[in-house]
Amino acid sequence: MSGPGPRRPGGARRATGPAGPDRPAGPAGRAGTGPAGGERPTGPDGPHDLDHRDDRGGSAADGQPDGPGGPRGTGSSGPGWRAAVDVCAVVLAAGEGTRLRPLTERVPKALCPVGNVPLLDRALTRLAGLGLTGPGRVAVNACYLGEQVVARVGDRARLSVEPGAPLGTAGGLGNLRDWIAGRGVLVGNADAYLADPDAPPGPDVAALLDGWDGRSVRLLGQPADDPAAPGTFSGHRFVGFSLLPWRLVRDLPATFGDLVRAVWRPAEAAGALEVVPYRGVFVDTGTPADYLAANLHAAGDGCLVDPSATVTGPVHRAVVGAGASVRGAATRAVVWPGATVRADEQLTDAIRVGADLTVPAGRT
Repeated sequence: MSGPGPRRPGGARRATGPAGPDRPAGPAGRAGTGPAGGERPTGPDGPHDLDHRDDRGGSAADGQPDGPGGPRGTGSSGPGWRAAVDVCAVVLAAGEGTRLRPLTERVPKALCPVGNVPLLDRALTRLAGLGLTGPGRVAVNACYLGEQVVARVGDRARLSVEPGAPLGTAGGLGNLRDWIAGRGVLVGNADAYLADPDAPPGPDVAALLDGWDGRSVRLLGQPADDPAAPGTFSGHRFVGFSLLPWRLVRDLPATFGDLVRAVWRPAEAAGALEVVPYRGVFVDTGTPADYLAANLHAAGDGCLVDPSATVTGPVHRAVVGAGASVRGAATRAVVWPGATVRADEQLTDAIRVGADLTVPAGRT
């Protein structure tokens, strides 16, 4: 399910939509390994919180009390944006992705490849396009199959590994409160696929940050099919990124909770929530059908085949990963890295993992 065609942003809108809680994260799962993409520097064995005591990059807002307009500091800027307060970013990558099973029995949802690039890498690339890089300004949380996320991130971001079950979207931020330390925080869902034909990753969401005074909550959104549906904000659906002031983050506990109930809806009720329109394509990759749709969008009108793959059979609108072998037919399909499609097979509207797992992904 791809989002509507390109739209020009019409500026931030005050949100007045009805309440609609988001879906809690699934329970923690077992550890495992899978095709998370290319090699990344690995951390020490097992998931844990990597200690970067002095890695906040010297933010002027660190540890300082709030001023009348939010946290005191020198402000932040990047390609296409300037904010009045210091800003860091958190990518949420701890969830289990239960709706994507059995794909997520092998790989955490954040590492499922879209267009042969893990979703988490896409999120980090978007932040880099905003000028937000490194463990002083970017953090990633992990839990389910967390050691895979730790290995993939390497030293590109601060790592916050949640023990036991995922803490949810609010608890994950609460667990990073000491690292956020007075800054505004850009929060991105690792599983959000975004693409704007008119802007590269990063500048495509810069309007969310530009002109921010550090007081309001901002959500990236697109007009909803049903403007009055639960889960909408001022007639918009949320599309993966939000911007939160420190004053609303500093009291979040490191216990399970979601941002909808803890931050967004209270801010909306107080008239302090704005929706910034996103003009590109958005796909929530939470189901096999939507995951396939995101991959087909990334491939464009043709096929996307990794140079190391072997393809001798007919392929049409397919994405084929590194080291994969396709000797049969693949149509509207995703073949994961290292997977095989035998000569006697026809893979259609499906995802292939390894030699034996086929996940149907057609619309019902």
